[in-house]
Amino acid sequence: MRKTIQLLLFASLCGCVATTPPRPESVASQRADPIAVSLALEETITIGVRQHLKNPVAARFGPILAGERTMNGRKEIVICGSVDDKNAAGGSADYEPFLGRIYPDADNSFELAAMGNTQQGGIADACRAAGLPIDTQKS
Repeated sequence: MRKTIQLLLFASLCGCVATTPPRPESVASQRADPIAVSLALEETITIGVRQHLKNPVAARFGPILAGERTMNGRKEIVICGSVDDKNAAGGSADYEPFLGRIYPDADNSFELAAMGNTQQGGIADACRAAGLPIDTQKS
């Protein structure tokens, strides 16, 4: 009887092993694999960004870069670009950088993460870390 109890106790403890906790996302995992910006993707981006502009009708977009990655187990498309919504007729454009995300598993919902010259360094750094360097200089 004693051996049976010992065997049952041993068997119940077999599943109890120490495991290492999952590692946090590394900086390398922040990098995105560059993808081409299709017309459908461009439309999703421009509609999403225009919703946050004071003058969406006059918006002019600069170069837009996109890349795919998985963060915290969720697939996302990272968007880095610039936009000018100051109706500068004949004047010089004042492009502001923006950073956005599109989630393919959520009906391609667009999320604007950051926009504007006040966060310029942060946006440029985030885009560079994602492997999507943008020019944040005023045109």
